[in-house]
Amino acid sequence: MIKAVSLGIEFNLLEFSSYLHSQNILHQISEESGRQVIRVGSETDAQLVQQAIAGWNFDDNPDDKKSTFDLILAILQLKKYGARFGRQLTHSFKSTPITFLLFTICALVALVSQLGSEANRVAYLFYPLIATNGLESLLGDIGSFTIFLQTLTPMFLHFGLLHIVFNMLWLWYFGKQLEVVQPSWLFLIVIVVTSFVANTAQYLTVNYNNFGGMSGVVYGLVGYAWVIQLLVPRSRIQINGSMFAFFVVALVIMEIVASSWIATAAHVGGLVSGLGLGLVVATYYRVKAKSEMIG
Repeated sequence: MIKAVSLGIEFNLLEFSSYLHSQNILHQISEESGRQVIRVGSETDAQLVQQAIAGWNFDDNPDDKKSTFDLILAILQLKKYGARFGRQLTHSFKSTPITFLLFTICALVALVSQLGSEANRVAYLFYPLIATNGLESLLGDIGSFTIFLQTLTPMFLHFGLLHIVFNMLWLWYFGKQLEVVQPSWLFLIVIVVTSFVANTAQYLTVNYNNFGGMSGVVYGLVGYAWVIQLLVPRSRIQINGSMFAFFVVALVIMEIVASSWIATAAHVGGLVSGLGLGLVVATYYRVKAKSEMIG
């Protein structure tokens, strides 16, 4: 066991030991060279005991001691979980930077716009007001990189808690898989293409620009991931025919039940573009690169 602290023989450790037991901290107290030594099973428990003993007043009544220890324990637990959360964030950023960045931007936009209730604060994220008399005319009016970026930014807008929660869950589910098994630049291309197609399809269909959401991109990732898993199965993307069918059926039901506030064109545009991209990428790796895995 690991030595945590050493105290003089004059200190009564009975109450302290009882409280350690109540906190499920396994320990052993022994006398060594005229001193009391507390040993524990791990470095984490050793740190807890060291911090606790530093704030333990042996002259206080038991209730005061318990309160002091509770406070110290809570602080240490927060520090431990905070450090773990920080490590997880760092790992996520390193392994899936595009997914992490998209997630972060959506969260910040949701905060600023109060989940879409104050969408005027982020009106610059709306799809640009350009020609709507056909795709060819629209593409001709995208005359600058700034305008092109605006065709993508509606994906960061969300209108309601459920809207952003479901989109972020599926973005994280597919993003953390796809970005790991292929280069981040390829994943970024998938995001850009599916976002552009989804948003443009929605704009051409409804003729107004105050729509938003990551749903079109999510459906694009569904289509892309399904084709990759189908044609390049050793890539081990976690999606099968049943999950793909679930998304398609859900889209049909949403169109029937709530077509007035569901961006159907964006969902369909994202799905179709994702399927197309998946076919191109899978064909390249199977035929050109002669590989049974992408990446």
